[in-house]
Amino acid sequence: MTRNKITTYKITLLIIITLVMLPGCALLVVGAAGGTVAAVHDRRSAETILKDQSIENNAIDKLYRDRQLQKKIHINVTSYNYIVLLTGETLTRAARSRAIDIVRNLPKVRRVHNELVVADLTSLRSRTNDSWITSKVKTGMVTTKNLDASRIKVVTENSVVYLMGIVTQDEANKAVDIARNTNGVQRVVKLFEYIQPVTPPQPITPGTTPI
Repeated sequence: MTRNKITTYKITLLIIITLVMLPGCALLVVGAAGGTVAAVHDRRSAETILKDQSIENNAIDKLYRDRQLQKKIHINVTSYNYIVLLTGETLTRAARSRAIDIVRNLPKVRRVHNELVVADLTSLRSRTNDSWITSKVKTGMVTTKNLDASRIKVVTENSVVYLMGIVTQDEANKAVDIARNTNGVQRVVKLFEYIQPVTPPQPITPGTTPI
C-alpha cells in the first residue's frame, strides 16, 4: 500500500464500521476506484480486518511524514492478523532501521517481517510489473479448486512474491505452487499462520447411538 491509497482506505474503514461485526466468517470490504464493495470469506474477525487496515494507514502516515525518511524510502506496509510485512527499498541502512522501529512500536503490531532492502528506489515500470504479477497470482488462485483466494494476501516487490494468510497446510501448498509457476516470479516467500483443517462430522448410521 502506497501513500496515495490512504484516502481510499480511510473511506474503506468508514464502510467497514457500518457493517455488522460477525465472528469467524467476516465481511471484508474491498475498496476500488469505482467504490465496489465485495463481501468475501475471511478467517480474521471483522474487528481484526479493521485494525489491520488501521495499522497500515498509521504506518504509512508516520513513515512518509517522518522528516528523516522523506525522499529516502519506497515502503509498502501489509498487515494481516496484526503481523506486518514491510517491503520496498530505503536509500540508507539508517533509514531502514528507523522505518522498522516506527512500525514495530505501533499499537497492536505483534510481529514485523522486515523485507526492506538498502538500494535505489524502484522505478514506476518495476512497480507496475509487480502489480501485474500479483494479479496473475491471484487469478491463478481464484481458478484453483478447493482454494479460497480471498484468504490469502499476495504482495509482490521487485518480482518477489510474499504470501500471507491464516491457512491449512494444503491451502499453503496450493498457493505456493501457483505463485512459483507464475511467469515473472523470481522467488516466493511464505509468511503464513497455519491452522488444522476442519474435519466434517461423520454421518450417523440409523439404529446406532452416537458416542
